[in-house]
Amino acid sequence: MTERETVNETGTATERLDQARAWLRQDPDAETRDELAGIITRAAAGDAAAAADLDDRFRTRLEFGTAGLRGALGPGSNRMNRVLVTQAAAGFAAYLRERTPGTPTVVIGYDGRRGSRRFAEDSAEVFAGAGLRAILLPRLLPTPVLAFAVRHYGADAGVMVTASHNPPDDNGYKVYLGGADSGAQIVSPADAEIAAHIARVADAGDIGALPRSTSYETAGEEVVDAYIVATAGIAPAPFGVQEMRWVYTAMHGVGWETFSRVLKAAGYPAPRVVDEQRDPDPTFRTVSFPNPEEPGAMDLAFARARAVDAEFIIANDPDADRLAVAIPDADAAGGWRRLTGNEVGLLLGWRAARSAGESPAPGASLACSLVSSPGLGTIAERYGLDFHETLTGFKWISRAPGILFGFEEALGYLVNPGTVRDKDGISAAVAMLSLAADARVRETTIAGLLDELAAEIGHFASGQVSIRVDDLSVISGLMASLRAQHPTSFGARAVASAEDLSAAAAGEPSGDVLRYRLADGSRVIVRPSGTEPKLKVYIDTHAETPTEAVAAAAELEAAVRELLTERG
Repeated sequence: MTERETVNETGTATERLDQARAWLRQDPDAETRDELAGIITRAAAGDAAAAADLDDRFRTRLEFGTAGLRGALGPGSNRMNRVLVTQAAAGFAAYLRERTPGTPTVVIGYDGRRGSRRFAEDSAEVFAGAGLRAILLPRLLPTPVLAFAVRHYGADAGVMVTASHNPPDDNGYKVYLGGADSGAQIVSPADAEIAAHIARVADAGDIGALPRSTSYETAGEEVVDAYIVATAGIAPAPFGVQEMRWVYTAMHGVGWETFSRVLKAAGYPAPRVVDEQRDPDPTFRTVSFPNPEEPGAMDLAFARARAVDAEFIIANDPDADRLAVAIPDADAAGGWRRLTGNEVGLLLGWRAARSAGESPAPGASLACSLVSSPGLGTIAERYGLDFHETLTGFKWISRAPGILFGFEEALGYLVNPGTVRDKDGISAAVAMLSLAADARVRETTIAGLLDELAAEIGHFASGQVSIRVDDLSVISGLMASLRAQHPTSFGARAVASAEDLSAAAAGEPSGDVLRYRLADGSRVIVRPSGTEPKLKVYIDTHAETPTEAVAAAAELEAAVRELLTERG
């Protein structure tokens, strides 16, 4: 950035105005220019609210990390906009030119959120202008198609413009690396190296001076067709399932068009679709948060399932990289309940373990994040597979040696690592359909499969406490308090050991995570969310009966809430 534009976290009101005016001069977008011009005018006239707004927009930059960029849309260095995306694309291009012999190839995809297509086109033009081979996917598509395309084209990198299941006013910029990284998301130190290149671009102060070209390629349908063939091949429908009744919702995202073609290719019966949520809608008008985990998000799917007497529900999040499953349950409100991510993950892990056969290949493994159910390790041991526990995020899970299947409790599943090295809600849905179909042929249900699995490995239960904040300092304060004084118990359950993974031993998962192992074998893990302003607490219990396991999890949830209230 120029001197006037340099981010200054302690800047005066005059300096903020100078930063904003410098930003305004290089902004190519009429909408954000008009918005920022109005704020500048009001702030210059002494409007305190406008001055505070400018300070929030310019006192820092959205941080580029291993998850790329993600934030609210709007003008300013602390927002997602065309200036910031152009700077990110130019910085990423410089990084790729530095590390790649010859001409790097990068594939760009985008979802149905506001600004996604324009951000993707800006990126393609900047990549092409920097001398890269840039391939823009043909239309808005699920994130897993972009992850697939990186490997399909043998590309050096990929960019997906998406904020996944975030609120409607957010967008993001997700980065993958090919080659030795096999199409996985970036990990350290790549994030810091890319961020340094982006900072150098921003220091120059004028994105209008960056070379751009419209000579990028637009991919044909063949890449989508190839993804559909590969995904349908995971689990073709068995004979006799054409009467299977099930409901699907795309949660206002981009999943339905691709998933419907996969279903047809694999031979599964078409679902009863939640029509109100079928097509892409950047306002996500029927839900408060477009995340199947959030209360109320699946209410329309539950209503549709009751109306058609469905056997189960499958849901994707807006960019279709996550999967939710719900089943009838007479004890649940409304007669339906969503399975936890751990329940689905253990079922899919069990499927993968059985598919590996009696003599799995040496080193073949199951993997999950350290906050996901320890039941996956029990499955791996039972079936003679290796087991890897990683930090949260598929950037780590996908890199587990010998991986056959990986998951994280936040509804993310990797079932086809040979083609997609990221969570994939569409391929996971196909795998789940195969389980449901096989169960139906045996005259049982998904609930029956859960009982069968529990008979093999015991009863695992999980719970989660999630605290959303407006001020991120609340989260850092709670983590600092817990580190300064580790709890000795959660309710009546004594803590046997406390681990701070920010100081983990070499070779062990390391991060801003606190793990408590309890005397009764339960586990409590505390960490800040990597993508949302939340503090998350993960609870896992194991018992001889489902009643005991669920009761223990409920008791621990109450104890955790009480502790966080005291410390907050």
